[in-house]
Amino acid sequence: MVIILKAVWHYRGFISGLVKRDFQSKYLNSVLGSIWVVLNPIALIIVYTVIFSQVMGTRMPNSNSMLSYSIYLCAGLLPWQFFSETITRMQNVFIEQSGIMKKVSFPRTSLPLYIMISSFLNFVIIYSLFILFLIITGNFPGLIIVQVIPLLCLQQLFALSIGILLATLNVFFRDIGHTFAIVLQFWSWLTPLVYTIGIIPNNLKWIFDWNIMIPITNGYHSIFLDKNWDGWNTLWPIFIVSIFLLLLGYFLFKKLDKEMVDEL
Repeated sequence: MVIILKAVWHYRGFISGLVKRDFQSKYLNSVLGSIWVVLNPIALIIVYTVIFSQVMGTRMPNSNSMLSYSIYLCAGLLPWQFFSETITRMQNVFIEQSGIMKKVSFPRTSLPLYIMISSFLNFVIIYSLFILFLIITGNFPGLIIVQVIPLLCLQQLFALSIGILLATLNVFFRDIGHTFAIVLQFWSWLTPLVYTIGIIPNNLKWIFDWNIMIPITNGYHSIFLDKNWDGWNTLWPIFIVSIFLLLLGYFLFKKLDKEMVDEL
């Protein structure tokens, strides 16, 4: 792994070029250009705030604040979108970049990393606006917000491990990408993002016990709503699974590296 990191560092200019091209390609032919980077997340936050809180009057249990449900939605959904975007884009990266893989000699492990960086830049923009929204409305959680950083790192380690595994297998079995898109849809609805865990019937809670993303989302919700969270001991399962999948994905990638180029 150290050799890979050194190779990636050596090709850092190549990776940054891919990230820049990816960022520009999204807004190259639009009238407003990169302004959409800000407009889209602003629109999202307004919808969560105005529609759910003001129009529908949705509130969190045991809370009198009209903004509590909006904060609940943003706190969980924005990181989830980061997670799902990373996996969705990463699983197709070798197929989308097949031309480069056939013509240019470079560490191919840099391709998933460029997707990770590109998705991170998008997330930073929208999350910064969310933090600004919290500051303006007087709901900023304080210094406890730094706990979001290790949660995001663990979440994206999990996304990276899944993404590399799927990206390798998707080259040979194209149905995998379509299948996992459906899995992500079900996964999102089996994660308390738009509803609270308290409304789940007791006879169905065993299903949610198998969802290793729930401790992560619980952490986000507790940090931003309760301004307190100490559930680090609940994160061991997702850490262990992430390391296992990352090693498995890397093993398959190295084993099938040459065959991938031929298959593409």
